[in-house]
Amino acid sequence: MIRAVAVAAFASLFSILGAAQSGASDNEVIVVVTSFPEELTTRYEREFERSHPQSHVRFIWKQSRDALAELAKPEQGGADVYWAPAPANFALLRERGAFRKISVERAALPGRLGQQQLSDPAGLYEAYDVAGYGIVANPRALAAAGLSAPRRWRDLAAPEYARRLAMPIASKVGFSPALYDILLQSEGWDAGWRLLSEMAGEATLLDSGFAPTASVREGKAALALTIDFFAEIAKANGAAVEMIYPQRTAFLPAHVAMTAASKHFAGAQAFIDFLLSTDGQRLMMERDSRRHPARPDAYQSAPQGFANPFAMPASTLLDYDSEIGRRRPPLIALLFDLAIVEGHAESAELWREIHDAEKKFAGNAKAMAALGEAKRLAGFIPVSESDAGTRTFLERCARRDAIDPQQIAQWREEIGAARRQARDLVKSLEPAP
Repeated sequence: MIRAVAVAAFASLFSILGAAQSGASDNEVIVVVTSFPEELTTRYEREFERSHPQSHVRFIWKQSRDALAELAKPEQGGADVYWAPAPANFALLRERGAFRKISVERAALPGRLGQQQLSDPAGLYEAYDVAGYGIVANPRALAAAGLSAPRRWRDLAAPEYARRLAMPIASKVGFSPALYDILLQSEGWDAGWRLLSEMAGEATLLDSGFAPTASVREGKAALALTIDFFAEIAKANGAAVEMIYPQRTAFLPAHVAMTAASKHFAGAQAFIDFLLSTDGQRLMMERDSRRHPARPDAYQSAPQGFANPFAMPASTLLDYDSEIGRRRPPLIALLFDLAIVEGHAESAELWREIHDAEKKFAGNAKAMAALGEAKRLAGFIPVSESDAGTRTFLERCARRDAIDPQQIAQWREEIGAARRQARDLVKSLEPAP
């Protein structure tokens, strides 16, 4: 009898402990550091918790720099998952041992787009989506001006598009250094900067991420450079705009990873699995998000007319060097300010004079050669292609406040001197009074 009571008591205690442990699991909190907007994260929170009622997702919203600082804390600041469009952060945190390997369904998630690697080859982080870069266009405005849509980056330098183009300022708009780096990798460093200078000469420069698409939607510009989801969201909500992917553009990934210190391994893996599942990937294509899945089979339920980068012709996709690309944004932002934003009015006048002279002297080989040199000088950049591809140089330029002010002043002077030479060359073509 005593033995029976003892066994019953032990069984009861075991049941209570088991229930307590089950209750702890039922209240599991998965902490996710992200910079994705609330309208997207709440959709994932709701759908994930519907199928995983034992878990709750708590989002900590951090922009790139703050997220890096948070995840550099001991035990990654208590985070379980990092989910963001910040390739440089993921690479840095990988090097610091901040992630643990995650399992993915590789047959469904290729981790590549064409020749471009999207995911970490060692499996420490995985591509969640891919964002495309290109041109948002107002077809009606182009038709009214008798213009065809551009198909290549260099088309945007045509004088016919002057004063009809809007461009984001690289130091003000988070996605724009990557956009300009894609163009620079596509066209070559020196030729790319000449092209950017010519495009920007009479363009409108804008200081917020949504502004390029808004300017096209509102008819203030016929064309603007942008990341695609701004244009796709506007189109999905009734705006008469189209997204154009020029030849040799790129789609750059956002990633997801599990932290090395996560104490909720199963829950974190389950959340990552959901993000990367067919159902999870479909959520990002909804009207107020319009992002491109990193999972090809998700496009089977894509909205009509929504681009599938995995089905694009090879001529559209650049073999983008992400290792160089992740280190270049601070340098590109600085050079864009020096060469394009500063003295923009004078630069616009110079490019107008060059274009007018090209019309006037068409067929005059000597004059056209001089104008070719004037264009080179007008688009001069004081950093060589070799330096711009060297890791040690790029690391010295990783923060603007770490660059010697005298170096910046020298670059500014070299740009100004080149423009003065360009202006003198154009003037030399005019007959003496």
